[in-house]
Amino acid sequence: MWEGVGVCSYLLVHFWYTRVAAVKSAMNAMFTNRVGDFFLIGFFAIFFTFGSLDYATVFSLAPYININVITFIAILLLLGAAAKSAQLGLHIWLPQAMEGPTPVSALIHAATMVTAGVYLLIRCSPLIEQSELALTIIMVTGAITAFFAASVGLFQNDIKKVIAYSTMSQLGMMVIAVGLSQFNVALMHLVLHAMYKAGLFLAAGSVLHAMGDQQDFRRFGGLVKLLPLTYIVILIASLSLAALPWLSGYYSKDLIIELAYGSYSTLGFLVYILAVVAACFTMLYSIKLIYLTFLTYAHGPKGNYEKAHESPWQMSLPLIILGLLSIYLGNISKDFFVGLGSQGLGNGIFMHPNHIILTDTEFGVPIFNKLLPLLLSGILVIVALYLFEKKPIFLIKINKFIGGKNIYRFFNQRYWFELIYNRCIVKSTLFIGYVTNTILDKGVLELIGPRGAVASVYKLSNYFASFDSGSIARYGFVMFSGLLFFLLIWITFSNIETNFVELSN
Repeated sequence: MWEGVGVCSYLLVHFWYTRVAAVKSAMNAMFTNRVGDFFLIGFFAIFFTFGSLDYATVFSLAPYININVITFIAILLLLGAAAKSAQLGLHIWLPQAMEGPTPVSALIHAATMVTAGVYLLIRCSPLIEQSELALTIIMVTGAITAFFAASVGLFQNDIKKVIAYSTMSQLGMMVIAVGLSQFNVALMHLVLHAMYKAGLFLAAGSVLHAMGDQQDFRRFGGLVKLLPLTYIVILIASLSLAALPWLSGYYSKDLIIELAYGSYSTLGFLVYILAVVAACFTMLYSIKLIYLTFLTYAHGPKGNYEKAHESPWQMSLPLIILGLLSIYLGNISKDFFVGLGSQGLGNGIFMHPNHIILTDTEFGVPIFNKLLPLLLSGILVIVALYLFEKKPIFLIKINKFIGGKNIYRFFNQRYWFELIYNRCIVKSTLFIGYVTNTILDKGVLELIGPRGAVASVYKLSNYFASFDSGSIARYGFVMFSGLLFFLLIWITFSNIETNFVELSN
């Protein structure tokens, strides 16, 4: 299954095989995931430590193993999961994978492949729970990833890349929940996120279908009357993504933020701050996507608007289903996943008694801290819409100011991660390959092969060919020389054999 989703992702992103960008994106996804899969040598460490890969055996013996060994294994599992679940450092493949067809993004990159890493961590909860250091590293990784992806998504203009970075941000939220030992909450967010994120991707595909495959939402606008169903689904899914109260995303995402505060630790408070900022950014880019795509004035070519139409029922029916799930599934499933006293997950996960903080969080976190993400998000949205509608000159001045340009460029270019990777890793790797090719393939091996043995045989054959002169005396001399040569060899080997027999006797 682990390699299966990776292969499927590669093949489906590579679907438009005549497009150079699609081919490069597919290769990037494959290579990045191979780097992450290398760290699944953690399974070898498990087998070496426990003598088995059976869940029951490993989990039952985990409390009796040296804590440093458990920490080492847990970190390897985290690194192995980081590529599939696009955690910071091995995340670069996910936005580029948007070159594939939109249904591929909805399936592979919203609900299956990207959640495989998180599911691996949840499934290994009895092992990870034994190491406080591993849980801390996991929590910090998730918090930094969530903040990074939300801040970058706010400055993107490609509709699918905005949704891709929102996926990365929500994966960071799931990893935060794992680091807090709240595996049931992480699993709940995983399930609910799959619904509204698949709805977002499919609704975005409906917009692209209507607008001639244009993906820059700065060239949209005014589509609310042309695509009413798509607008409703994107509105519901986006607000669910932003954790608007009583939509599906609210029941898991808001709870994760509260749990970070409810851990009552300095590090937990810092994670809470990062999660709140990420939530505010999520609301901002969700409103930005809705506003520029549907509500503002039309900015695209006239021909696109003349041909724009709602998708056929085969495409609209999944949108309706996912839209309904984005509204109701959270309220329906909350008691199954996180209800107090609920046994919905049975023995599927293990939570150490010292890490049970759900009750304290539910009744102990101040109301202000619970409402802070919603309040800040609302204020920022109102300010952003006011500036865009009433004070556009102010935004233009910020953009013209050199500091504003640099800030925009920094976030729009994704903290220059790809630039750093290309210069420090890819360039160095290609240089090593060039040197190796020059020294070995075109150096030593070529001297031994084409320019060595082959050239020597060619020269030797030319030398022997020179005896073909038509002179009978020369032919006789060569034949006589050959006879003497073979006689000499025969006498030599006969003497060696005789001496060997005498020594044996």
